[in-house]
Amino acid sequence: MALNSVSTVSSAANAQAHINQQDFLKILLTQLNAQDPLKPMDNTAFVAQLAQFSQLAQTQELSANINQLLAVQTAVQSVSLLGHTVSVASGGNVATGSVTDISVSGNAPVLTVHPASGTDLTGVALKQVFDIR
Repeated sequence: MALNSVSTVSSAANAQAHINQQDFLKILLTQLNAQDPLKPMDNTAFVAQLAQFSQLAQTQELSANINQLLAVQTAVQSVSLLGHTVSVASGGNVATGSVTDISVSGNAPVLTVHPASGTDLTGVALKQVFDIR
């Protein structure tokens, strides 16, 4: 059974693509101030812009919730490995041992694997695990 770790979107890229309600209101007020009083903005265009903004906000919230769900799923997967024997790719070698500890580094779980012979492997990422027994 293979496990894949969850990759997260960098916060810098997220910040650039993120528009909040304040930004939208500033754009809207600028649009309203710059319009010709004799030719006001079309109501349908205004409603369409509001709907697009609402959809954007819901999409961003859904994306954040999915990322949280994936993080929880990854944590649950790692906890279920405690006490199991796993094969791990480490430095071009394959090591087999029992998972003795789980910790979190950043926002990703890391394992400690105790092989039958040798020293413990610490800081093993879930993506390094390729076999579970």
